[in-house]
This record gives sequence, structure tokens and C-alpha cells, in this order.
Amino acid sequence: MSETQVTWLTQDAFDRLKSELDELVGNRPVIAAKINEAREEGDLKENGGYHAAREEQGHLESRIRQLQELLRTAKVGDVPTEAGVAKPGSVLTVRYDDEDETEKFLLATREEGAHGDLEVYSPSSPLGQALLDAKEGETREYELPNGGTMKVTLVKAEPFTG
Repeated sequence: MSETQVTWLTQDAFDRLKSELDELVGNRPVIAAKINEAREEGDLKENGGYHAAREEQGHLESRIRQLQELLRTAKVGDVPTEAGVAKPGSVLTVRYDDEDETEKFLLATREEGAHGDLEVYSPSSPLGQALLDAKEGETREYELPNGGTMKVTLVKAEPFTG
């Protein structure tokens, strides 16, 4: 049994994804017409147009399902205005273990950060979960894919401004 994953989105991202979904749903008849036209050309085994249209339909339906689920489970909120605490929609600067270098990334969904230059880490990832609600200067530990653990210190948390 899987747990429903809530996805944090700004209103802008929600509206953008809803618009994409509406457009894709509106394209269903166009793809269906392409399939019907190609089907009328005859032998389906060697009909490249038919197979291409079916593949396009598969991609379209997959994205529609993905967007429907994402929007169904979305929690729409504002970009955090509070600096100093790691929240979804924050730009975080972190330092791993005792390394000197820092890493800066957006704590959000990839849809939320789709139009930016920052690396995007999900709040539901092990690192994201460990950092949620951390305050600047706080060190947290998270599990690595190999089963080991890593300590990470939140150096800075600031609201994402796009």
C-alpha cells in the first residue's frame, strides 16, 4: 500500500500545470484523428504513421495521468517569505559533513523549478526530508542510497524569487 505524496506548489506553478493539462486533454481528438487517418492507410504492421501516432498518444496519456495526479495531490501555497528556515520553495545553501564548499539548490518539485537555473531537490527526497524546517546553522543527518548516512548543515535559507 503506497502513501499519497503531497506536492507543494505555488499558485503560479499550479496554474501553469493546469493550463498544460487542459491543453493536452484538448489535443486528444487531434491524436485520435491522426490514428484514424493512419489506420485507414491499410496494413497496420508496416504502417509507420500509425505506430508513430500511437506512440504519441501513449506519451500524451502518460503526461496527462502524471499531471492529474500531481494536481490532485498538490498543496498550493505561497512562496515562503521567512528566511532562515528550510521550507518547500526555499533556496538552500548547505555544507556536507566537514567540506569547505557549499551547495545551493531549490527545495521544491521539479515542476516548481522548471524555469530556473538552480538544481532542484524534492522535499520528499532523503535530503529534503532531513532539511525540512531546519534553521540556519542546524546540522541534520540523512540516509544515503548505499545505506550510509551523511551530515548536512543548513548554511542559509532564503525565499525563492524565481
